[in-house]
Order: sequence, then C-alpha cells, then structure tokens
Amino acid sequence: MSKYDPLWKYLAECGKDQTMLSFEDIRNIVGFELDHSFLNFKKELLQYGYQVGKISLKGKTVIFLKTGAEETKP
Repeated sequence: MSKYDPLWKYLAECGKDQTMLSFEDIRNIVGFELDHSFLNFKKELLQYGYQVGKISLKGKTVIFLKTGAEETKP
C-alpha cells in the first residue's frame, strides 16, 4: 500500500479524462504536503488507469490524465 493510495483511488472514482488538482487539494486528500517522493510514486497511478500529465510548481497544480487521453487546456 502506497502513501498516495487515497489520491489514486480519488482519481479512479472521479473517472474524468483530465483532472487538475492543486497541491492543497492533494494535501486534503492524502493528509500531508506533496513532496519530492511523489515523483517516485506517480508510476503507481498507471494501475488505476491514469498518468501525471503536468506538474506546475509555479501554479502549484498537477494535471492527471486518463491513460490514452490527451491533455486539453483548462
């Protein structure tokens, strides 16, 4: 079990082709601040049918894409 499982399950239940979450949204879902380890754990998301599309440090957001979906402008 990964510390990011609550986030992966949230995205799987959401079911959207593209979901943008702020770092604060992610903190509220998982219960801790997004940290550098996210980069190592993000590959687990593929098991849930999603992938990380873009991480914006400036905007403090992460775009998640359903596997096979193309990123669109928010």
